[in-house]
Amino acid sequence: MDDTLYKAAQGVLKNAYAPYSKFQVSAALKLKNGEIITGVNVENASYGLSNCAERTALFTAYAKGYQKEDIESLLITTNQAHIVSPCGACRQVMRELLTEDTEIILVNNTGKSQVLKNIELLPFAFTEDDL
Repeated sequence: MDDTLYKAAQGVLKNAYAPYSKFQVSAALKLKNGEIITGVNVENASYGLSNCAERTALFTAYAKGYQKEDIESLLITTNQAHIVSPCGACRQVMRELLTEDTEIILVNNTGKSQVLKNIELLPFAFTEDDL
């Protein structure tokens, strides 16, 4: 596991806006140039209008002009004792905005981690090939 990436994600976890679920999530993605971009979940009283940490980090990277080929890895962590994986919506977005072999690192609140490739999270994704 990349300690720098984990520390970056842990450093913003407290910024998660989760007044309803109390389920804080943060994400940190590492670009191939070494830059780290973070994101947190932001809830809304109308749950469908909430945004997950993974998507926040990815959308920020794209807003800065980066593309999937620029992203090396994405780490996701929570304040939970168990490892939490991305929701279905995030898996779909990650599948489109990251390469299939981008490293996805899932980490619990004690630093225990599991590493997967992006394609492993959603092997039968809906892609541009389906359009």
